Order: sequence, then C-alpha cells, then structure tokens
Amino acid sequence: MCPPAMALTNDDEFQKGVKHLFENGVSKLPYKYILPVSDRPKVDKEHPNAAKSSLKLPVIDFGELQGPNRSQVLNSLSSACEEYGFFQVVNHGIPIEAIRSMIDVSTRFFGLPYEERAKYMSSDMTSPVRYGTSLNQRKDSVFCWRDFLKLVCHPLSDVLPHWPSCPMDFREVAATYTRETKWLFIRITEAILESLGLWGATTEEKTEEDDEILKQFHDGSQLMVVNCFPPCPEPDLTLGMPPHSDYGFLTLLLQDEVEGLQIQYKGKWITVEPMPNSFVVNVGDHLEIFSNGRYKSVLHRVFVNPAKPRLSVASLHSLPFNCMVGPSPKLIDQVNPRRYKDTDFATFLEYISSCEPKKKNFLESRKLT
Repeated sequence: MCPPAMALTNDDEFQKGVKHLFENGVSKLPYKYILPVSDRPKVDKEHPNAAKSSLKLPVIDFGELQGPNRSQVLNSLSSACEEYGFFQVVNHGIPIEAIRSMIDVSTRFFGLPYEERAKYMSSDMTSPVRYGTSLNQRKDSVFCWRDFLKLVCHPLSDVLPHWPSCPMDFREVAATYTRETKWLFIRITEAILESLGLWGATTEEKTEEDDEILKQFHDGSQLMVVNCFPPCPEPDLTLGMPPHSDYGFLTLLLQDEVEGLQIQYKGKWITVEPMPNSFVVNVGDHLEIFSNGRYKSVLHRVFVNPAKPRLSVASLHSLPFNCMVGPSPKLIDQVNPRRYKDTDFATFLEYISSCEPKKKNFLESRKLT
C-alpha cells in the first residue's frame, strides 16, 4: 500500500531529496521542481516514457582495440569524439560481476532509511563523500529530480574509510569497481592520445614526454557519482539532470536498462539506447581544452518517467586536482592557434561556487576569443 500523499510547502522537505519525497507518496510535482516551459523536456504524448527519437551511439569494441585492427578502431574513436562527443564501449574487460555488484549495492544504499543516507549529507564540495539532491541544493532556484552519492576515489586508501559503511559490503564493492574503471579509463585514454597523434602504442614510437602525460593520468583525479532517479509524478514538468557538459577528461557511465540519458546532436535532444553491460563514454571539458577543440564535450541531460526508478554510476576521470590543463602544445600551430586558457580544479570550484552551473558556461569562460 502506498503511503499517504504529503502536503509539501516546507522548503526543508526538498533538502531531504527526491527519494524521500517518493517514499512519502508525493502525488503531484512540488513547485520547487517545475521548470520554466522553455526548459521542460518535450516528451512524446503517445509514449510518455520515451522521448521522440533515439540513437545508437558509435560502438567501440575494446577487444578489437587491443588487436590487429587497432588503427581502424582508432579512426572510429576519433570520429565518434569529433561528431558525437560520446561512444559506447563493449568487450571492455571489466568483469560482469563487478558491474552487477555495483548496481546492486548502489540500489541497496538508496533503499536505506533517510536517516542513514543523511549521515553523508554535506555542502562541502571537497568532502570525500557527499550525499545530496539536485545539482547544488543550496543554490539551485529550480531543483532537478535526482539524488546522488559522490565519492572521491583517489587516493583510494585515504578516502575509503570515509565512504558509507552501510550496506556492509558497500566499500568493498565500490573500491573494486573504482579500480576496474580506473584501469579501463587508462586504456581508453591511451587510445584517445594515440588518435590525436600524441602517444605511440609501440615502444619504438613512445617518447619520455608521452609517458609523462600518461603517468599524470595514472595519478589523476577520479570521482564516482551514483545517481538515483525515482519515479516522478509529472515527468514532463522537470528533468533528472539539466543540460550540462562534464568537467573532467572522460566520463565512464554505467546505466541500468531504463532510458533517461539524452545528448544534444545536431540541435536536437536524442535518447541514448541503453546497451546491457556496456559503458557510455563521453568527452569532458578538459579533453576539449586538451585537444584544442578537436574533440568536443557535448551537452547532455536526463529525463525521468512516472513508472520506473533509474540508477546510473558515473566515473569522472581527469588529471590531478592541482594540475593545470591546457591545449597540448603538439596540437597548436599557425593553422590551429591556441583556443583555450589553462585551467585547474580550483578555478572550476570557484566558478561553480559563485554561480548556478548551466550548459557549457564554465568551458565558455575558458575560451580565448
């Protein structure tokens, strides 16, 4: 039996997140979540759970990338990064068990009583663990229909003791998943650097400088964000996440079988079809800067639905927090002048702490006119 619908007028209730609202039987979308008409998702009235058009992203077979067809796969990777800013990776080598366990333990975390989840609520953006709602629950004028658990993942031995201890297997499962996604990120980054002509796969082609850049990624930042999107009473009035680009170098996204992710492609919002046991990988702002604009970070958003909960796990990777990111000198010449200023994590934190993050505003602020 459903709990009674709650009358919501108190702003404090919104601070507790959308899982809390759903558990308390909210039957109408509270005013705090209603987007201006121009920002609402335009869903197909015939099929309210799905947006109008869907897209199969370019698929990169990771197994092929390790074999004799590497050069063809690198060409596909390059065109995916240029045209879509997104691709899907299959045969990635991460055990299915690690993936299923991560989805399972995340689902159980969000199934805990609110009081247990709330132990990790924090407005400190540098905290090794943060539970929260919307994008920035202290600043957002309109909230999005999303709760999240953010985990700083590097250095793992330092942050692990701060991660949730309930469910009991959470730390162990999440730490395994962190190591696996870091390994996959490094392998994909090698391929990205090679596709840009900045790294050689064979020993003869490598320079000391090439190995140095890769060493920085080995030691780089990793942030895991587990997103929970409960069923929403009026999904056409709100979004699970508003249009945004990702801050780092690459994001590896694991999603369940429920549709929700949309990318902006040729001016239209297109739904990405979930592919079991694959990763959706997208170019972040750092890679756009590093490639001097050759590879583009792309706006994406999440829509919600009235019937099904949705869960996703995003693993965001980049250079170390204290590292300056700028266009690679090898990609700048007279034909391709430098297009971006250098940036670092502190500049980004300062920017998003001072204003509501929207679309690709931060990246725009880094562009040289």
